Amino acid sequence: MKNNKTIKWGIIGLGNIANQFAADLLLLDDAHLFAVASRDHGKAIEFAKKYDCLKAYDSYDMLFKDDQVDIIYIATPHDSHAELSIKALENGKHVLCEKPLALSYKDAVRMVEASKKHNKFFMEAFWTRFIPSVQEVLAKINQGIIGDVKHIKADFAFYADEKQGGRLFDKNLGGGALFDIGVYPLFLSYIMLGIPKEITAKSIDHKNGIDLQTSMILQYENAQAVLHASIISESDMNATISGTQGHIQLNSPWYIADGYSVSKNGNEENFSLPNLGTGYTHEAIECHDCIRNNQIESQLWSHQNCLDLSKITDEIKTQIGLEF
Repeated sequence: MKNNKTIKWGIIGLGNIANQFAADLLLLDDAHLFAVASRDHGKAIEFAKKYDCLKAYDSYDMLFKDDQVDIIYIATPHDSHAELSIKALENGKHVLCEKPLALSYKDAVRMVEASKKHNKFFMEAFWTRFIPSVQEVLAKINQGIIGDVKHIKADFAFYADEKQGGRLFDKNLGGGALFDIGVYPLFLSYIMLGIPKEITAKSIDHKNGIDLQTSMILQYENAQAVLHASIISESDMNATISGTQGHIQLNSPWYIADGYSVSKNGNEENFSLPNLGTGYTHEAIECHDCIRNNQIESQLWSHQNCLDLSKITDEIKTQIGLEF
């Protein structure tokens, strides 16, 4: 694919996240939202009009078979990620799949294998990995600016009203705190410290079997991460990385931080790094770069990174007795 060619996107699953992603695509000169699909054709038509999109399908298969679409963003509920991603790859499409990649490590492996088999780019849509603040903080930590990292504290929590319904409380759609938002603090610990030696997790469960709140301690050789996810309580959405020579705090909400602070020797220095749009632009740019360079995976969030995080999440799922 030539570097100056506009990359044509398709979107499957037209909910809130898809709306934010589509709005961010409009900010990129080399991106074109070309087609969308929903089993509700009226919803697809409305979405397409809103974002100046040429085609609106009432069938996912029709979008898969559209030979003008380069890459498909899959933003459906968690339970369908694996099958839709694999089907898109089988139809010769590059794929950006919303997190969590799948509801089991076994399915995540199948998705990566499909990418390799069909030689198509595939990435989990962990947008936080690509925002400027996280990129810069990770670089500074690797440079040793706060010494050796010994402790990470991160949470992602909000109160959701079950009476309003929705997928968060729907077990059939992969609802609950761990898979919807718990993967964020797990991701932060993973990119900073890697794979833990030991995991301890406890949850508060719903009567239908999903986890409403889960707290996790990840034990490393010489460090710990204390993480929390909840859909029944509020939090400050802070993330702090503490080392032997200081600490770094990502601005709240940390998963879409617009800056960070470094505290050392009693002094604090603040850094401002606004995101482009909501922040989904940065992962879209990474997709473009990889596709143009004929890469089937990103070096910043690789297939192995996706699988590692899936395996960590799977271990916690087992510990808290979560079954889908």
